[in-house]
Amino acid sequence: MLSIAVLVSGGGTNLQAIIDAIESGKLKDVSIGCVISNRKDAYALTRAKDHKIPGECIRPRDFGSIEEYGDHLANYLQSNGIDLVVLAGFLVVLPKNFIQAFAGRIINIHPSLIPSFCGDGFYGLKVHEAALARGVKVTGATVHYVDEGTDTGPIIIQKAVCVEPGDTPEILQKRVMEQAEWVILPEAIDLVRKELEDRR
Repeated sequence: MLSIAVLVSGGGTNLQAIIDAIESGKLKDVSIGCVISNRKDAYALTRAKDHKIPGECIRPRDFGSIEEYGDHLANYLQSNGIDLVVLAGFLVVLPKNFIQAFAGRIINIHPSLIPSFCGDGFYGLKVHEAALARGVKVTGATVHYVDEGTDTGPIIIQKAVCVEPGDTPEILQKRVMEQAEWVILPEAIDLVRKELEDRR
């Protein structure tokens, strides 16, 4: 059984997609060991509580340095037996010491087809605003491994979504979530689970 930690900053719709995939049996041999947020008011923590999943708010600002935060977070997850860290709308840049502690075992969902509209400053609605401003006809979502760069790790899976006439950033964001993010994130977790099993 693969134990995952889901790190979130907001509403947790991607967390819900993972929960639904596990509860429906689409995602097998995976359990959510804990949900971590950097915001106490993140609705994702309520989703975790509703499904009897341990939830915790761990904020970088509560530590003397970003390195202390990274050490604490890594120790917390390791002590809870976490195998894989899933970033699902987590708006904190993870420090190098944390990334090294979970090297090859952190994945992230990004709302574009990387390498388009990714890197520093591209998150949330900003991604969809940029896609519409550029006039692209196809966008989508990507799940990738996390390395020490921003959205630079190896790609695991991508799914394309068409841009429609009259799309606003909000409408496009919703379509990318529904048609791509919520579909490929559970699929990527399953692919990584198999890969981690093969490594053992």
